[in-house]
Amino acid sequence: MAGGIEFLPKEYGYVPLVIVLYIFLNFYMSAQVGLARKKYKVPYPTLYASEAENKDAKLFNCIQRGHQNSLESMTLFFALMVLGGIKHPIISAALGILYIVTRFFYFKGYSTGIPDNRLGGLGKFWLLAIFGLVFCTVSFGVSLLLS
Repeated sequence: MAGGIEFLPKEYGYVPLVIVLYIFLNFYMSAQVGLARKKYKVPYPTLYASEAENKDAKLFNCIQRGHQNSLESMTLFFALMVLGGIKHPIISAALGILYIVTRFFYFKGYSTGIPDNRLGGLGKFWLLAIFGLVFCTVSFGVSLLLS
């Protein structure tokens, strides 16, 4: 291998692929917010609609919030994937896929306009994936200290 990545296991290649998959999910959510802006007449740069001014504010705000929440946790997800994947690339990639699937259902549930729906179905399991990735990252850190 060239480019200074000789220390990475071959299977680490799954990690950046999963991260790119999440980026595509983010594109999808972003497009849904854009479509909702047009449909519910919420112009830029307004982040959230006012319920006093827009009868569809709650529905738009739920769509926006579903995307915003995913953006807020994206850096955590990326960091855990990159670090935990060094020692546990296949487990991290599998947990990353679980995270992506659960974030999709979290967003779809939130987008119904009923905030509690974000935790229905698979949407409630995103935290399980994060905790698994935390475990992989801690395992990597401990292995560095003990080597």
